[in-house]
Amino acid sequence: MKFSSILGLNARNGLFANTSARGRRIARSKIITKRILGRSGIPTPELYKVFRKNEDIVNFDWSNIPSSFALKPSKSSYGDGIIVIRKKSSDGKAWITTQRKKLYAEDFNLHILDILEGAYSIGSVPDVAFCEEYVGRHKVFRRFAYRGTPDVRIMVFNKVPVMAMLRLPTHESGGKANLHKGAIGVGIDLETGITTEAVYHGELIVYKPGTQSKLAGLKIPYWNHILEIAVKAQMVSELNLVGVDIVLSPERGPLVLEINSQPGLQIQLANLSGLRKRLEKVEDLHIHDAEHGIKVAKAIFHASSVNKKKSDTETPSVGIFEQVKIKKNGKGKKSRMIAAKIDTGAKSTAIDRAHALSLGLLERNNVLWNRRFLSSLGEQKRPVVNITFWLAGKRITTQAGVADRKRLKTPMIIGRRDLEGFVVDPNKRNQNFSSATYKK
Repeated sequence: MKFSSILGLNARNGLFANTSARGRRIARSKIITKRILGRSGIPTPELYKVFRKNEDIVNFDWSNIPSSFALKPSKSSYGDGIIVIRKKSSDGKAWITTQRKKLYAEDFNLHILDILEGAYSIGSVPDVAFCEEYVGRHKVFRRFAYRGTPDVRIMVFNKVPVMAMLRLPTHESGGKANLHKGAIGVGIDLETGITTEAVYHGELIVYKPGTQSKLAGLKIPYWNHILEIAVKAQMVSELNLVGVDIVLSPERGPLVLEINSQPGLQIQLANLSGLRKRLEKVEDLHIHDAEHGIKVAKAIFHASSVNKKKSDTETPSVGIFEQVKIKKNGKGKKSRMIAAKIDTGAKSTAIDRAHALSLGLLERNNVLWNRRFLSSLGEQKRPVVNITFWLAGKRITTQAGVADRKRLKTPMIIGRRDLEGFVVDPNKRNQNFSSATYKK
């Protein structure tokens, strides 16, 4: 991870500042966030009760809400002031928290009074308390999370998911999924939803502390749906850069917990990647909708090798010119063989416009963005498209620039970004290669 790619607090608050006053107001209040998201059809935990003043506590019957719930301040940060109730006690007179502590109605009432007086809000300003649905652990996380509910933090910028992290509660964090309190942060590959690196107290780890449970290689359920609701939440919030916290309900699936207008930056360490470069890549893109934003994210921010098992076979060798099979875009269309030049001097892959058109790669649903460049004719645009091709028997899904290559020997060039795992042998000649393939 290069130092220049890291996003610091000053850059977050300056270069990528959230300027919408309405958006900041939405993000500051969990209750307002819940209401705004609900109007847009974005799922959140069910709201049971809101306490705005002392009188709301008087004669409130706690048996009128489900026996498991979460009691929260509306404007707290770092998980402060949150009580999570798992069930009622066996005698029915008390409630048991996820940390197995017994609480009574009087304890709830006193805690709510503290919340209303601003004990947990930033600046100690008066706050609002509320009770909402308790979301239990999804079965996929049971081996990794200690007495609490893990959540997924998705960083979204300009309708594009730019980074993701799974946060796992620990004994030290008191069952809360907060890195500042001792939770574990695990990076997630945006393309596959598979966990990669893990960080604990600012240090990289491989296993869950005290166990042999490996943290990398875990597949997050509902991954595409998680990305979709994260992007939609960012769009509704009217904020440029947000951290969207999502929990996985065993019964209801992904639910948005809250939106953060100033998300923490340790997510960069958990992904071994800097946010600044990622934000700069998508800052000026015109993103149509959530689906388009997710396509862009998966194309440019996927991990190059996410927990791939080492092959028992020899590393494939390729020559300077190779035949590649390209997958057509669209149902009922067949793949096509074309000639390609292997060029380690080029960073990215490019394909001829005529071939891209006939393969359906220039369909609107497949174009990621238009790349601007300067030529003798002035500023021009070239589309960047999703493309899947097979080289030496290996499937590669990437993005490719589209340009006029009719005067060049091959209609396609494969850059070094897509040559990981290959040995390029300049002396190797492909007997199947023919520049005449270009004319087909």
